[in-house]
Amino acid sequence: MPPLAIRAYTATTALGRGLDAQASALRERRSGLRRNDLTPLAAGEAPLDCWIGRVAGLEDAALPAGLSQWESRNNRLAWLSLQQDGVRDALAAAVARHGAERVAVIVGTSTSSIGATEEAYSRLRNDGREFPEDLARPTLHTPHSLGAFVAEATGLRGPCVTVATACSSSAKVFAQAARLIAAGLADAALVGGVDTLCGSVLFGFNSLQLVSNAPCRPFDAERIGLSLGEAGGYAVLERLDDGERAALELRGYGESSDAHHMSSPHPDGLGARLAMRDAMTRAGIDAAEVGYLNLHGTATPANDKIEALAIAALFPDTLHASSTKGWTGHTLGAAGIVESAFALLALEREHLPGTLNSVVPDPANGPQIRFDSADTRIRYAMNNSFGFGGNNCSLVFARP
Repeated sequence: MPPLAIRAYTATTALGRGLDAQASALRERRSGLRRNDLTPLAAGEAPLDCWIGRVAGLEDAALPAGLSQWESRNNRLAWLSLQQDGVRDALAAAVARHGAERVAVIVGTSTSSIGATEEAYSRLRNDGREFPEDLARPTLHTPHSLGAFVAEATGLRGPCVTVATACSSSAKVFAQAARLIAAGLADAALVGGVDTLCGSVLFGFNSLQLVSNAPCRPFDAERIGLSLGEAGGYAVLERLDDGERAALELRGYGESSDAHHMSSPHPDGLGARLAMRDAMTRAGIDAAEVGYLNLHGTATPANDKIEALAIAALFPDTLHASSTKGWTGHTLGAAGIVESAFALLALEREHLPGTLNSVVPDPANGPQIRFDSADTRIRYAMNNSFGFGGNNCSLVFARP
C-alpha cells in the first residue's frame, strides 16, 4: 500500500495526558492501575472487586458550552484527548491544504456513551416512561455518538465513520482511512478511539469470568484475567506528496475475521496470523525486519496462549514483543489507538517496553515475548488488536 504520513498522534490514559506522560511511565515501569473506585449507579451496590485504569480529572472536565449537548464521560475524554500533542494544529494544517471536506473522521469505540445511557435508565421519570430532561438527548444514546461529536468538535466535513468491532475498533480506523484515501474520497484523516469505564463494561466482562481481582499479568504463567481501563487517542494521517518521506508513516494493515466464537479466538491463532501476515505483506517487509510488536496481550489464559503461538509461528527469536496492558488496563475500543501510540513511541524514543507485573513466563511463550524493556533504535514497529468475534487487526508503522 502507499505509505501515509502520521503528522501527529496522542494518547491519554490512566498514565496521564499526552505522549510525555505515557513515555515516562513506560520507561519507569510505573503502572496506572488502581483499585476500582467507580461509584455504582445502583444505591447500596458495592464496586466490583478489581483493578482499573481510570483517567483522572474527567469528573471536572465539562465540555465547552457550545458542545454541551454531547455531555458524557466518553465525549469528555474525547475532547480532552483532542487537545494534546499538537493534534489540533496538525488538523488545521491539513484543512488549510485540502479543505475540511477532504479530511475524514474515523474513530473507534466499543461502548460509546453507554455510561450516560445507564444513568438515564437509573433516573427514569414519569413512571419509568421517560429519560430525565438533562439526558433526553437521542443523539447521545447511539453507537455513533463519538464520531458525530468529534466531527462537530473539529469542524471536519469529510466522511465520518464510527467503527465498533470491540477491542480492535481503533486499530481498524487506520485501515479504513488508508482505503478512503487510496480511493480518492479523502486526502487526510483524523483517526482515533475513545472508551470509558461504566457498569456495562465492568460487570459485563466480569460475567464472562475474564476480570482479575488483582493487577493483570499478561503472559505470566499464573495470569487469571484482565484489568479494564479507559483511554482516548488520535492520529492525523495524510497522503504523502510525490517523493516525500515523513518522520513517521503507516506502512501496512492486515485485517481478518475468523468468526470462531463470540468471545474466544480461533484455537490455532488463525485470524491473528492472517492479520499479521497481511500487514507485513502490505508494508513490503518480512518478519525479521520488525523491531517491536505491541501485543494484544489481555492477560486472559486462552487469549495470551493463542497469541503467543501465533507470534512463535511467524517471527524469529530476535523480535521484541510485549503487552502494555499492565500499565493502562485493557482500554477496549481505545486499545488500538493507545497501543499504536506506544508502537510509535518505540520508534521515536527508542525505548521498547517490556510487560509489567509479569514474572514467570508461561511455557507456551516463545522467546519473542519479553518481560524486560530494551533501549534500541528500530525502523519498523507493529501493533496487534484483536476483538470479540475474531475481528482482528494488525498495523505496521515505520520510521524511514
